[in-house]
Amino acid sequence: MDIRIGIKDSAREIAFDSAQAAKEVEDAVLAALDSGHLVLDDAKGRRYIVPSAGIAYVEIGSESTRQIGFVA
Repeated sequence: MDIRIGIKDSAREIAFDSAQAAKEVEDAVLAALDSGHLVLDDAKGRRYIVPSAGIAYVEIGSESTRQIGFVA
């Protein structure tokens, strides 16, 4: 699933693919608002740690896979 994290006072965003479920990511984001840091892992094993004070938004994409090829 695609995840995008917008950072306050920055034109750039953090975007990556994650193997985590949408509910798991949502729970992590909500917990981070109280704890101070958002910690998420991407599909390649990298870990992202973002201070919750700097988070402008978190966009959680759909869990469906993309179709490749032509549809008749």
